Amino acid sequence: MQVVITAVGPDNRGLADGIVHHVTAAGANIYEIQMYDHDSECLFAMLLRIEWPGDATTIAELRRDMTAIGGEKQLSIRVWTRDERTGPPRLAICTTYRPEPALALLRAIRDRRLHAEPAVMIGNRDSCRGVAEQFGVDWQGVGDAKGNPDNARMVELFDEYQVDYIILARYMRVLPPSTCWQFAARIINLHHGLLPPFPGFRPYEDAYQHRMLTYGATIHFIVPELDAGNQIIHQNTFTVFPGTPLEVIKRQGETDNEPSCLVEGVRRVVDREVELHFHRVVRRTPTLP
Repeated sequence: MQVVITAVGPDNRGLADGIVHHVTAAGANIYEIQMYDHDSECLFAMLLRIEWPGDATTIAELRRDMTAIGGEKQLSIRVWTRDERTGPPRLAICTTYRPEPALALLRAIRDRRLHAEPAVMIGNRDSCRGVAEQFGVDWQGVGDAKGNPDNARMVELFDEYQVDYIILARYMRVLPPSTCWQFAARIINLHHGLLPPFPGFRPYEDAYQHRMLTYGATIHFIVPELDAGNQIIHQNTFTVFPGTPLEVIKRQGETDNEPSCLVEGVRRVVDREVELHFHRVVRRTPTLP
């Protein structure tokens, strides 16, 4: 089975050796290994994607061994595989103000168009709390009075709810690099504009200033080292007539285009049609019966 191991901690020498030696000694085949040294933050980060042999120890035992190595090296190590759980993948849906993207996901799950389980909804604002309550999903607020999130608490919640994927459903805060690396290849973001030409927090306004007639949304994996480009999972667009007011364009994008784009992007991931390999989204080859 395919297993992803991530490790994050204070920078030092020989941090990867114990992890790599352990998995190779067990017969694992290494598909991908990436290591980063953030000099300014003195932070070490690593991602290891392996094929774990069927005759090796269980994933629970591998996780226990990695935790022991992490304790010795002062590393936060996570072991994750889609194949450990028999049920659908568990989602953490993160929100700020707009309820439409989260609502679209929950409706798609309810209608069995999206084969996933909403484990928890997390917000740095309480605007979407009612959506969680409507669908009987646990709600966790992580923001202070100004909406500043407790990022450490978010990581605790991701672990507590044993989530497989983190969905930033118009979550309007930037996750710190350490969080992105701890859950590398598992964080999916909805950007309310077309990437790469319209990044930032005001893509509708930027496209409008360029007199664009086509607007869109982008679903992409979060990669802390790079801007979204090769990490794009899915894009939806819509076209307007010349002279269409900006507020009309934004209303159509926010209430219709963005939610449907998010559902399709998440579906591609949970149905295992695409994966992130070496910071690039690749299409998986279907398994023949």
